[in-house]
Amino acid sequence: MAEPVSQNAPEDDPDRSEEDKPRLSRSEERGGSRRRAKPAKKRSFWKELPILLVIALVLTILIQTFLAKVFMIPSGSMEATLHGCPGCTGDRILVDRVTYDFTEPSPGDVVVFKGPPAWVNNEIAPQESSNIVVRGLQGLGSLVGFAPPDERDFVKRVIAVGGQTVQCCDPQGRMIVDGKALDEPYIYWDNPSNQEQKTFEPVKVPAGMVWVQGDNRNNSDDSRYQGGGGVNGAVPVDNIIGKARIIVLPPGRWGGITDHNPQESAQPVALGAPAWQSGLPLGAGIAAAWPALFVGRKLKSGLRRAAAGRKP
Repeated sequence: MAEPVSQNAPEDDPDRSEEDKPRLSRSEERGGSRRRAKPAKKRSFWKELPILLVIALVLTILIQTFLAKVFMIPSGSMEATLHGCPGCTGDRILVDRVTYDFTEPSPGDVVVFKGPPAWVNNEIAPQESSNIVVRGLQGLGSLVGFAPPDERDFVKRVIAVGGQTVQCCDPQGRMIVDGKALDEPYIYWDNPSNQEQKTFEPVKVPAGMVWVQGDNRNNSDDSRYQGGGGVNGAVPVDNIIGKARIIVLPPGRWGGITDHNPQESAQPVALGAPAWQSGLPLGAGIAAAWPALFVGRKLKSGLRRAAAGRKP
């Protein structure tokens, strides 16, 4: 009789030594190791959320430090271009911090700048809490543009640049730069019945500085007033943080910020002399009229007599 064959294949024989067992190829070994490896355990969403928030905050701070920053407008000096008033939710504007690394500020640009020492009237008054946690949150909110800034930051419109001469006003009440009346459609009159601007003598803006004013022309502490006015009211270009580009909040006011250049369509003006000087020609004319009339009558009478004497 033939011997029965064992049901166990030779390679499955437990009594066989490792040397006797057939070797697996490398591909078979790798495949086996992949089958045996346990899948990596995924982190839960709640564990990843704090990491994502920290990364987002760091990126926000870096972007606002070097590229663009959001500022809150808490005053009404730039109405109606920018909205802000006590007790209201002021506009949030996106300020471009890169533009002036390559170009100089131009007339009509709306700029955010750090007030120079002469600017003592800070329109953005710091509101600090005695609670250290609240102060920290306010500082963080200011950093990302969702709380009033705690620095001496202002927002105004550039009217004139270094080397130009600015004064107010022509007979029609318009600002004058280098002898030309400006075209300023952005001016807002807080009191429509009083559309007269504060007059001041000519001021030559020093090189490397700009002359700035608010669009709410009669409700703005700007270059006309700060530091007592004059040259002290000019702002160094180095103090400019950036150019205001977009209103980002509230949604109903979202849109671009006008940078209309008031000097593009400026019109030459002849500055009027004081009233008493303007009346001199008229007075001189009246004073000279009587002698001229008297001399004319005498001359006419003499000519008539001469003509009569020549007749036969």
